[in-house]
Amino acid sequence: MDKDKDKHRIAVVYATEQGSTRDIAEFIGTELSGRDAVVELADIDHAPDLSRFDTLVLGSAVHNMKLLPAVDGYVHAHHDELTKRDVWLFSVGLAPALRGPVGRRLARLVPRKIAALRDSIAAHDYQAFAGRYDRDGISLRTRTLYRLLGSGQYGDLRNWAEIRSWTDTIARSLRLPPARSTTIHP
Repeated sequence: MDKDKDKHRIAVVYATEQGSTRDIAEFIGTELSGRDAVVELADIDHAPDLSRFDTLVLGSAVHNMKLLPAVDGYVHAHHDELTKRDVWLFSVGLAPALRGPVGRRLARLVPRKIAALRDSIAAHDYQAFAGRYDRDGISLRTRTLYRLLGSGQYGDLRNWAEIRSWTDTIARSLRLPPARSTTIHP
């Protein structure tokens, strides 16, 4: 007899460029596993067959105010299947780390292409998280623009408490039991 037969099945699928999105996807997967769900984590190129899952948590890095092309392609290839599933969408980029009046306003905006993709599959929720932003390889023009938008911080800008809170929202929506333990993250 399959001991996991009655457990909620969740696929956490991600597309990453530099690893921040993968780290967040792993954290979300671990947190949901700790709530008695069966979780499978996969990068977008090795995404599992969705018919085996009740819920999909889909994450992507953001470049030029859009999700990575692999996510766009995945959504278009599986569009009908995704509209019939409980989908939670998150992105990882720079905007959520912005401060100051202009930066905070920009951080609240959902880029048009991301909103269109989110709405096309009727995602249950969408959340943008800050990622890592390293100064190496960034042009003077881009660094200046970043500072003008209200931030001058570099490094790991991820807010793990915010990510945990969003994961808790998913768990409550799915009526998963309380966490047995909490994932510790920097």
